[in-house]
Amino acid sequence: MPKIVLAFSGGLDTSFLAIYLREQTGAEIVTVCVDTGGFSDEELAAIAARAAELGITDHRVVDARTEVYERFVSYLIKGNCLRGGTYPVSVGAERTAQAEAVVGVAREIGAEAIAHGSTRAGNDQIRFDVAIRALAPDLEIHAPIRDLGWSREQESAWLAERGIAIDAKTVDYSVNEGLFGTTIGGKETHDSWQVPPESVYTQTASREDCPAEAQEVVIGFKAGLPVSLDGEALDGVAIVRALNAIAGRHGVGRGMHLGDTILGVKGRLAFEAPAPLVLIQAHRELEKLVQTRWQGFWRETLGTFYGNLLHEGLYFDPVMRDFEAFLDSVNERVTGDVRVRLHQGVSTVTGTRSPHSLMDSDVAVYGEGASGWTGEQAEGFARLYGLGAALGHRAAEQAKGGAQ
Repeated sequence: MPKIVLAFSGGLDTSFLAIYLREQTGAEIVTVCVDTGGFSDEELAAIAARAAELGITDHRVVDARTEVYERFVSYLIKGNCLRGGTYPVSVGAERTAQAEAVVGVAREIGAEAIAHGSTRAGNDQIRFDVAIRALAPDLEIHAPIRDLGWSREQESAWLAERGIAIDAKTVDYSVNEGLFGTTIGGKETHDSWQVPPESVYTQTASREDCPAEAQEVVIGFKAGLPVSLDGEALDGVAIVRALNAIAGRHGVGRGMHLGDTILGVKGRLAFEAPAPLVLIQAHRELEKLVQTRWQGFWRETLGTFYGNLLHEGLYFDPVMRDFEAFLDSVNERVTGDVRVRLHQGVSTVTGTRSPHSLMDSDVAVYGEGASGWTGEQAEGFARLYGLGAALGHRAAEQAKGGAQ
C-alpha cells in the first residue's frame, strides 16, 4: 500500500486531511507532529489521541525544539529580525524544520508523497513546498486544502458527517504556536480595522490582569545569544520558555502585523511573542554598547534581509549561509548583561553592561568629562565635518538666484 506522510497538528485542516487523503487515494496516512516548542506533554497526548480517533495507526512525534533554536532562532536574535519592524518571524523560523522532519520520516518509511494543510492564500504553502522540493524533489506533494478552496466551516461540516467533532474556536481561528511565538489568523485579522477579542490570547495577560508592580529581569548574553536569566545559567530553549511565562504574565508580547505576503498581497495576523520581543529588544541595546557605528549599520541591513528571506521560505539559498557567517562575526563581542523592566504590557531596557563596552574607554567618554581631545580640536572637526554641506548649500542658493 502506498504511504503519504502528513504534517499533523491535530487541528481542523490536518484532521480533515487525514481522512480526506485516505478516502481519495487509498494510501496509508502516516501522521507526523513536529514539536517546535508550542506543545505541552498534555497537548502532544491530545494530538496523538486525535490521530487515533481519525484511524491513524502510525503517528509520530519529532522533537525539533533544540534544532529550531540553534539553526533558526539564534540568528533571528543575532540579527534583531522583526518583519516590518514588528513581527519576530515566529512561524517562518519553524516551517523549514517541520518540513525537514516530515521528509526524514518519509525517507525512513519509503513514502511516495508528503502532505500539508496549507491554504492557497498564505505563506506556509510556499515555505513547505520550497523546502520539500529542495530536500526531496522526487516526492509528490499533496495540498488538498489549497486545491479545494473550502472554507473552514465546510471542512468542519464534512468531518461532522463522519462523526468527528471540531472545537468551534478552531473553526474561527487558525493558531500556530511554537518556540518563538504564536500567530493567530481568522475573522478580525482579515480586516485591517478590526481587533481580535481577548479570548484569542492565551500567553499574555490583559492590561487589567497584569500585576500592579513592575518586575525587572537580567538577561546574560554571550556572543549575541542569551545564556542566563537573573544569574542562572540556562540553555536557549529554557530561557525562551521562562521569558515567555514571565513577560507574558506582565502583558508583554502582543502585537498585530500587517505586511506583504510571499504571493504579493497584503496579509494581517495577530501574534503573541513575549520572549522573542524582549530578547530582541535586549540584544539590540547590548549591541549598541559594543559595536561600532558601521557594524551596527550592516547588522541592521543584513539582519533585516536575513529575516525576510527566512520568513519567505528561502532558507536553502546559499546566501543565507553568508548572512549567518556575518551575523556570527558581528556578534562576537555582544557579551554582557541587560536589565529589562516589565510592567503593564511594556518592556523597557533600563541598563546594559559589557566587558567590551565602547563607553568605557577614555576616548569615548560622553559629556563634560571627555578628555580625549581639546576644545580647539573639536572646533576644527566641526568646521571640516560641515564643510561639504555648507558648500553644497551655497551652490544651491546660487543656482536659485541664477534661475530668477
